Amino acid sequence: MACLHDHSCEDHDCSSNWSLYKHIDLPKVSALNEAVPGSAKSVFKAWEHRLDSSAGHLESNEGDPELLVYIPFTSDVKIKSISIVGGADGTSPSRMRAFINRDGIDFSDAQSMQAVQEWDLVENLNGVLEFQTRYAKFQSVASITLHFPDNFGGDTTQIHYIGFKGEATQLKRDVVATIVYELMPNPSDHKTKAESGGGYSQVE
Repeated sequence: MACLHDHSCEDHDCSSNWSLYKHIDLPKVSALNEAVPGSAKSVFKAWEHRLDSSAGHLESNEGDPELLVYIPFTSDVKIKSISIVGGADGTSPSRMRAFINRDGIDFSDAQSMQAVQEWDLVENLNGVLEFQTRYAKFQSVASITLHFPDNFGGDTTQIHYIGFKGEATQLKRDVVATIVYELMPNPSDHKTKAESGGGYSQVE
């Protein structure tokens, strides 16, 4: 379902609503079938810069409109809606499919797997539309993979902006990993005092 972004951002803090880009683990973002390696990273930016493509855009290889974009987050997030700004002249993606917490998906996987949700997109050149998620299915999202199977007839698919509206948990996953690591027993901590003249034996 697409909703119209029907208010002035001068009166609403749209930037904070779409601030999940700050929680994207940008160095680990990747895409399959991108014409320029690494260009997928350029589409994640602040809401107010969504129409600014001076830093580049994501485009598929000539004659093959399919794209698959992997987006990991630095903390688990809840995603309420997604905004996609595509290219002109039929190069905007016409469909979007989402997979949650599934790393390493390729095109074969995407085509054969059941997506968490699918959308029929409309051209959104001005970034005024947002596509709502089935919110209950988009909780505790560590990563999302977006599959764009086709476009509106162009030779390539272009994406200039991908935005996520939602909220992030306060605890980052790397912090959680550190806590878990600290809770795990360290064998060196269990050396006995017998080794140093004490009366304890090493814990097995």
